[in-house]
Amino acid sequence: MGMYPEYMVAQIREVLTSAGFVQLMTTEEVEQALSAKEGTVLIAVNSVCGCAASKARPALKMAVAASEKRPTKMITVFAGMEQDAVAKAREYMLPYPPSSPSIALFKDGELVHMIERYHIEGNELNRIVDNLQGAFEAYC
Repeated sequence: MGMYPEYMVAQIREVLTSAGFVQLMTTEEVEQALSAKEGTVLIAVNSVCGCAASKARPALKMAVAASEKRPTKMITVFAGMEQDAVAKAREYMLPYPPSSPSIALFKDGELVHMIERYHIEGNELNRIVDNLQGAFEAYC
């Protein structure tokens, strides 16, 4: 069970799911998605709190909408809600320390691009979008 009532996070989840992200709820779903050995997988660790999260979501939406090259699969886990799924996703993001929000891009099963919370927090929205689009260009 999560730290927040579902009604509080439903709208926040929808920002990403409406942009094509699949919300993963279990460790099995995360393993299945991130152990894929081909294609690209973008994973967003979503969260309720903080200005960083409120920048990460629109940046993801804008980058995905504006890019010709896109990840094969886009998934999201919610920090503070599905804790096991988030913990499993973070195993794949090692050696990066856990941070939420954070965004990771995997290619053929390898972590190739990581955007941590501190990259998001103090940054302008357009810079985060550029960062994501650059990663899509390079790897997708």
